[in-house]
Amino acid sequence: MKRKPEEAKKFELRMSCEAARRIRQHARSSIKAEVCGVLIGDEDHGVTSVEASIPGANATQGGSHVTFTQDTWEHIYRIKDRDYPEARIVGWYHSHPGFGVFLSDHDTFIHKNFFSAPRQVAWVYDPHSDEEGCFGWVGEKLERIPQIVFVDNKGGEGAGETGKPEPLLPGSGGDEADSDFDRVNEFRHPPNEGRAMLNAAVTVISYISALLIGFLLSWFLFPRLVLVPVDSRTGQPLYGIPSNSLSGSRSGADEGTVNSPAPQSTNPAPPPQGTKGKP
Repeated sequence: MKRKPEEAKKFELRMSCEAARRIRQHARSSIKAEVCGVLIGDEDHGVTSVEASIPGANATQGGSHVTFTQDTWEHIYRIKDRDYPEARIVGWYHSHPGFGVFLSDHDTFIHKNFFSAPRQVAWVYDPHSDEEGCFGWVGEKLERIPQIVFVDNKGGEGAGETGKPEPLLPGSGGDEADSDFDRVNEFRHPPNEGRAMLNAAVTVISYISALLIGFLLSWFLFPRLVLVPVDSRTGQPLYGIPSNSLSGSRSGADEGTVNSPAPQSTNPAPPPQGTKGKP
């Protein structure tokens, strides 16, 4: 029986948290190809309840489509008769890895031909974005269900009645284990004083390394000036000459003169004039 469009707001889906967790886990197992399965539950007073799910084994999978095969249905009914004999198939689920939540033409074909009952739904989950949604019959059309309620079937369970032991954390396995854990923790997180000294040493080493690298780069990449004294008369470099001689040569060259002794006169000086009457 098909519902009227104005009854869409009354359509309510209740899904157990465990069933939703199993659907997400199945979808995340294949992040490149679609997976599918069926929803197990019941219908009561206009509410579709999903209590469990059965993965669709041997389904024909593709990057953007999935198909229930004959082997898939045989597997589904075998699991249902064994584990959920009193429940019903209230819909199906499939994943859209990276495509978002919607029903494609292929999905609509599957729903119309295999899940055409008025209260059967189609659950879609995208494992890339964790977006999920559900679609159901609204009159003669398939529309997204606006109201979904997640139910924790373990609600009311006592806090100390699970029977599960406490988890064994690192450092709780005895004195030897505690010692090993402390040594590893100390290596990963050294004390504050040691950490400060280590940071200071790293900073100094980094500065020294930067200076050495800069010096080597300047030594090999930039030209170097070498001052060589040159004889002003010959233009040849002077080597092995004392520095004072070099300075004298430089000053003479700068003044345009050559330091040399004054020339001696070859004519002797005339004798001095004596007093008359003396030889």
